[in-house]
Amino acid sequence: MSAQVGFALRARNPDVLTCIANLSNDEVFTPPEFANRMLDTLAEVWAADHKGANLWADKAVKFLDPCTKSGVFLREITSRLTKGLADEMPNLDERVNYIVTKQVFGIGITYLTSLLARRSLYCSKHAQGKHSIASSFDNDDGNIWFERTEHTWIDGKCAYCGASQKTLDRGKGLETHAYAFIHADDVKARIGKIFGGDMQFDVIIGNPPYQLDDGGYGTSAAPIYQLFVEKALDLDPRYAVFVTPSRWMAGGKGLDKYRERMLSDKRMRRIVDYPKLYEGFPGVKIRGGISYVLWDRDHKGTCEVQTIWDGQPTGPAVARHETMCIGGGQRTCGNL
Repeated sequence: MSAQVGFALRARNPDVLTCIANLSNDEVFTPPEFANRMLDTLAEVWAADHKGANLWADKAVKFLDPCTKSGVFLREITSRLTKGLADEMPNLDERVNYIVTKQVFGIGITYLTSLLARRSLYCSKHAQGKHSIASSFDNDDGNIWFERTEHTWIDGKCAYCGASQKTLDRGKGLETHAYAFIHADDVKARIGKIFGGDMQFDVIIGNPPYQLDDGGYGTSAAPIYQLFVEKALDLDPRYAVFVTPSRWMAGGKGLDKYRERMLSDKRMRRIVDYPKLYEGFPGVKIRGGISYVLWDRDHKGTCEVQTIWDGQPTGPAVARHETMCIGGGQRTCGNL
């Protein structure tokens, strides 16, 4: 790596991704600690399904974050793969370059977050920059793609996300918040166009924008996170792991069909719920709390539900078939 700096695993003190403020109410950064909890759950399920195999020692697995903001998922995945593949690929620089060019992919939700995500993953906002840990990209975007996308306006609303034309049909100098991943009829074709060829991802993971901040604020704003989850499942990954507000379990506000789909889907394998305000994301007020789900393409059984309160499980994870109570409220849960 003559033109790029070498890669070194070293402590981050403090980790810059624990220090940055959220950009808006609809784009909430994932704390590194929480991202790692999700990755721990993923690795546990992978091992259970692959005779104890280490997910992070498999160089064939491909990961996608379709709504990357800080790049924390891609960074932590790369860190784990770097350790897990050490025996098979002893040369550190070659190993890291392989991981970031062949295994981890992201789609930025805004121009700014695409730069931030590249900085987190490549150590440079330019994949070909002199400080980049990658050595074989032929463009500065690397595998973190972003291009400005426009809404498709019909009768004052976007046909894909429901955004208000009055609020978000604006000049070139401002973000459209028309997220590319969900503004497509055929998401597989969109992914093929973005990354080239027939891309099949084993794991899709992320923390999507929660709502469109287009004039309806707080609890009155229209949710949008469900659109990302649905598009991800349309790509037929082996696993999908997403963190979202837990309000979807109660339905309403355009979430009824999504709730019905998710809670009747036998491939829903785990839900980890944080109903206490500020518990999952310290300092971020999300009424009803947050939760992450793990969807397993080959799972055909019940869904395990785990509630976390004050940092600790309230009890063992249980398979649910009836109404479950979380955080003092009832969520009727179909196959849970």
